[in-house]
Amino acid sequence: MKVAVVGTGYVGLVVGACFAETGSEVTCVDVDAGKIERLTRNVIPIFEPGLAEVVERNQREGRLAFTTDLAEAVTDAAAIFIAVGTPPDEDGSADLTHVLAVASGIGAHLAADAVVVTKSTVPVGTAERVRAAVASRSTVPFHVCSNPEFLKEGAAVEDSMRPDRVVVGADSQRTRDVMTELYAPFVRTGKPILFMDIPSAELTKYAANAMLATRITFMNEIANLCEKVGASVDAVRSGVGSDARIGPSFLFPGPGYGGSCFPKDVQALDRLADEVGSPMRVVSAVHAANEFQKTRLFTLTEAALGGSTTGRRIAVWGLAFKPQTDDMRESPALVLIEMLRAAGAHVVAHDPAAMTEARRRLGDAIEFADTAYAALAGADALVIVTDWNEYRHPNLDRMRTALRTPIVIDGRNLYDPARMARLGFTYRSIGRRSA
Repeated sequence: MKVAVVGTGYVGLVVGACFAETGSEVTCVDVDAGKIERLTRNVIPIFEPGLAEVVERNQREGRLAFTTDLAEAVTDAAAIFIAVGTPPDEDGSADLTHVLAVASGIGAHLAADAVVVTKSTVPVGTAERVRAAVASRSTVPFHVCSNPEFLKEGAAVEDSMRPDRVVVGADSQRTRDVMTELYAPFVRTGKPILFMDIPSAELTKYAANAMLATRITFMNEIANLCEKVGASVDAVRSGVGSDARIGPSFLFPGPGYGGSCFPKDVQALDRLADEVGSPMRVVSAVHAANEFQKTRLFTLTEAALGGSTTGRRIAVWGLAFKPQTDDMRESPALVLIEMLRAAGAHVVAHDPAAMTEARRRLGDAIEFADTAYAALAGADALVIVTDWNEYRHPNLDRMRTALRTPIVIDGRNLYDPARMARLGFTYRSIGRRSA
């Protein structure tokens, strides 16, 4: 099947490459000529495990191509995916400017009956706006479909190739036939393709992300309570997660969620609910609680240093919002660094993948270390923000020696408090007793 994917960001690039991996002929389109030129040379603009190999292999074998020419990609495609950004507007709602511009462009070049698929995360009602935008420029019959993505950054290729489910909002048999054929290689193990009406498919993505964000935030609030009452969040999490009705996923406490999806989608869902007169009070509270949680690492650091970070050198391990990505959008590390700098601290940071992105965002506002241990040299405290594997089992003796004062603020609960105390560290974590 010939497929066009418009947009080569996290979603579009992964989806296009994985469709090609299963035999489809895929053309990915982007307006950024420099980006397209680099992609043709297999220079991948994002850090995503396994993606570079899939892109290189499928370009070499002729199933994957990149272009800036929308007409070239759209003309004979059976399925055309819109996978461009929907950044939050000033009021928190999703900005559909790029989605609708692409839809209009597709209409101008549509030459055969095709299925236009909204892959971007969009609010309910967007498919109808896409339909109108395409129709305004085309007299060719076409179909519109909602096919939200559920990819986790850091595991996007795996999630794309082996999805838990495929959600498709369709209102024609032609759409169902095309999407069934396209996704057949991905669901051979029996995972379902869930066909539903278009509004339900559009809402499913927001509902799923809001549910996961709620679990994370609820456990963060339980962790904060644990600190006050002398309980251990590790024990509570185990007790709660062992309940088959709840399960253990997304119950690890931390410094708040970030990334390109949860913050944006929670706010967009909240805004949508307000607009239609059905306010979602739980979703509103989740966003507010997460914003507070992002300040906790600074509070813990300040307290461990006697109430002030002025003039102190603070090492930060982890800048990306999660491991296995270089994405710093809405990262808790950015909030921590901003608060530390405002309080007069000098920050030196390390991240295995996000250093280039951090330099782009922060410039010379902080110091960057080539290695995790180099960041510790002469520091008054270490704050761990992202749970990269290399931070999980470091040489603790070497850490203690490198630090000016052996203070560790662990935002991911990587270490055993009792062991840290025995080794002479002042150790603070999330939802556990201080050591």
